[in-house]
Amino acid sequence: MEFTPIEDLKTEVENMASAFFKSLPNLTIALVILIVTLIAGRIIRAIVSTAMHRARVRDALVTLAQNLISIAAWIVGVAIAMTVIFPSVSPSDIIAGLGLTSVAIGFAFKDVFENFLAGVIILGREKLRIGDVIECEEVYGRVESILIRETHVRETDGELVIVPNSYLFKNPVNIETDRTLKRQELVVGVDYDTDMRKAKSVLQEALASCESVEQSETMDVQCVSFGGSSIDFKLLWWSGSRPADQRATYDEVAFAVKDALDDAGITIPFPQSTLSFRKEAVPIPLQARMVKDREEVGENS
Repeated sequence: MEFTPIEDLKTEVENMASAFFKSLPNLTIALVILIVTLIAGRIIRAIVSTAMHRARVRDALVTLAQNLISIAAWIVGVAIAMTVIFPSVSPSDIIAGLGLTSVAIGFAFKDVFENFLAGVIILGREKLRIGDVIECEEVYGRVESILIRETHVRETDGELVIVPNSYLFKNPVNIETDRTLKRQELVVGVDYDTDMRKAKSVLQEALASCESVEQSETMDVQCVSFGGSSIDFKLLWWSGSRPADQRATYDEVAFAVKDALDDAGITIPFPQSTLSFRKEAVPIPLQARMVKDREEVGENS
């Protein structure tokens, strides 16, 4: 058998050209399908985006919906184009391949998908908005952005914490700024010699004089306990829920209470220790020593 590489190469090229021209109609149809997929995906994205914006859905969730629509449209379009170009490939084969691929990807990127799904759920909630001050386990600060896989929280010292969404989904989240107002409290002790009714009246007037205290909400002063060295009153009031407002109102109320009590001559006591020399209060070893000392003094006299 004669070896003719040039002739063999020429034959292969002719066969490939013939196969290409035979499949050209299918390639044209597949190209049309991809173009239609592109146009249809954009139309559907525009319709869905408009509807979600009218429903005041968060921007991150709108972006997610747009991306999912594009991915789904291209998967369907490419699958149809492949069945046109390669008639031997059936839709069931493509579905089976996608299923095995998705399972493998799911195991490889388990944490990524966990954060992704948690982000979708968080974005779908009405609570937890941009600008809210939250506390979740060891994370405390203001929410700057909520993304699909993570949430950015700016702590009170200025540091930025990137929190995985699954962390916020699994743990309890305390949203301090869910309302514009938050109740504050301060415990103040007065001396036992103080007239309790007078002390309560003075504390109420001090609380009402503070500008940071919300006057339209309930203010209350309650006697809560008889402590070891004082009668304790708890002051309850409402003020702004932002951390800066909370610090400012606590500071103002504390100063007002101290000034009011000083003006009324009411003492804020501090812990005191009482020394007792009664017989039963003296420890046994010390008591025995004192008896011995007395006996020695008697003998010497």
